[in-house]
Amino acid sequence: MCGIAGLFSLTGPRESDPSIVDRMCRQMIHRGPDDQGVFHHPLGQIGMRRLSIIDLGGGHQPIHNEDKSIWIVFNGEIYNYRELRRELEAAGHRFYTHSDTECIVHAYEQWGEGCFARLRGMFGIAILDIPRQQLVLGRDRIGKKPLYYTRTREGWLAFASELKCLFPVPGFENKVSAESVRDYFGMGYVAAPHSIYQNVAKLPPAHYMVVRGGPSGGSEEIKCYWQVQFQPKWTDTAEVLEERLFEQLDDAVKCRLVSDVPFGAFLSGGTDSSVVAALMARNLHAPVKTFTIGFKEQAFNEMPDARAVAQHIGAEHHELVVEADAVSMMDKLVWFFDEPFGDSSSIPTYLVSQLAARHVKMVLSGDGGDEVFAGYERYKRYDMLQAMSRKTLGLAGPAMRVAGALAGGAKGVRMARAADRLAAPYPDRYLSGVGLCTRDDLAMLLSDAIADKDPYARQRAQYGRSDIALESERILAGDMLTYLSDDIMVKVDRMTMACSIEARAPLLDHQLIDFAARLPYDLKSRDGVGKYLLKRIARRLLPAEVLDKPKQGFAIPVAKWFREDLREMMMDLLRDQRFRERGWFRPEAAMTLMQQHLAGTHDRSEMLWLLMTFEMWARRFLDQAEPAAHTA
Repeated sequence: MCGIAGLFSLTGPRESDPSIVDRMCRQMIHRGPDDQGVFHHPLGQIGMRRLSIIDLGGGHQPIHNEDKSIWIVFNGEIYNYRELRRELEAAGHRFYTHSDTECIVHAYEQWGEGCFARLRGMFGIAILDIPRQQLVLGRDRIGKKPLYYTRTREGWLAFASELKCLFPVPGFENKVSAESVRDYFGMGYVAAPHSIYQNVAKLPPAHYMVVRGGPSGGSEEIKCYWQVQFQPKWTDTAEVLEERLFEQLDDAVKCRLVSDVPFGAFLSGGTDSSVVAALMARNLHAPVKTFTIGFKEQAFNEMPDARAVAQHIGAEHHELVVEADAVSMMDKLVWFFDEPFGDSSSIPTYLVSQLAARHVKMVLSGDGGDEVFAGYERYKRYDMLQAMSRKTLGLAGPAMRVAGALAGGAKGVRMARAADRLAAPYPDRYLSGVGLCTRDDLAMLLSDAIADKDPYARQRAQYGRSDIALESERILAGDMLTYLSDDIMVKVDRMTMACSIEARAPLLDHQLIDFAARLPYDLKSRDGVGKYLLKRIARRLLPAEVLDKPKQGFAIPVAKWFREDLREMMMDLLRDQRFRERGWFRPEAAMTLMQQHLAGTHDRSEMLWLLMTFEMWARRFLDQAEPAAHTA
């Protein structure tokens, strides 16, 4: 696991300051504390920070082909690299390391841009192809590994694993995008291909980009190399499909156990992480090291369930009851995320990563089970809304809005939100349910320049695949492209990398996803129960008492924190002149939200969290010419 960065000349070969990429890399030492390497050429420069997991001694990057005409920097892991190596050696390629990175450079030689479709793993890749005078960037299918890029006025294309690494690039502009601010407050994150800055983009998951230089300023070509397919459906019996799924799960876990360093597993006590840990135990000769955290508040504490699973599989279990210093922790999180990020579960993810980092350098996680196997409660709620709307011929929404206005208070807010969902067409009906702020919320909180825009404009297209007949499966496909890649994957990547450990997600193996997508939908969700077939497999592996409990995962008592730990800091922030002069918000509306929350008349914790994280981000990344590195 690493971080990568580089520059490519869009105007043809020329000299560049050799210190630039070095400075870019040093902004993300946390991603790779073990090593740094930079390659310079008149076409540009590429560099990396390395967290050594495979081929500890020989995997120094950048890595090249036989005649040093093609160079690569790579962030991630390729799980089928040994199979690829045998195929490439048979084709005449000669290797000088035992790393998975070198397999990629030879795969590019052999298959060109077609190499990305042959990789099984997670990756952000940059290949400098000197003979063709081009830079090739590639990103894994689900977006587990990040990759940002920007064009500068000086004629460079700069790229990096983290946004903060672009600040040392001459001519870099950190001008905020109003549309991205709206997206952030609407959904809690900024979805690819956009970033919080106008002139910085994210390479979308499952895409590669070819950049060529030339006298006219160069060119960029972006192509998609993979898309999950839900048809044709498997026609085997449920029993046969269960066995096939078990084999797919076991293989996805087994191939991720290749490591030259100690490893373990995050264990929340839920179905997904527990299945992964149990399958690890089946494939290892030593006890699995498992890690979980809990809070003093019992409603947020799943430690007993995690402990029961660990005991059942014979794990070496590590747990920690957290008494987090929320104020100081927020400053850390802002630094590692680079752009506003509104998912408060980043705190427990960071804390469990800290715990794991005391013992291992790599962990497996259960991320992705909900999106792949239809596990979220919101899927069931959406189906209920659909049924209600059909029965009432669309009259339920307006009626509920009137009732909400009459009820007032917190109840009225909830009824108004439900009314918006009932009245909206697909996919807005779904998006309004997963969004953190409604249209009314945005109109109240944000300035006219932002709030007057469509909060779902950028998201809507991802849920509109015409080749998927079933609306429920269009939602699954859309969630993979948005919430999964831009929220969950960002959270896990940044928080594990902040602690210099690697996280692997077997349930997001693309071969497993391809298989699961073609399962009949009633084997994913049946009678209001999500992950139907996955839970049948889980019952083979886990104690029954932990499988029948409601989903929780790693969560925090954020509503309580705003009334206690974060109260003073939030009030100071709302009164601060910098906040009041940003021009993005209505300061009086923001203060009203806080007062309502403190009074207990409304739970405004989600909107307050969005405000707090945005303002703290702005102070670190907008108010400073170049953000100072975080110090622990």
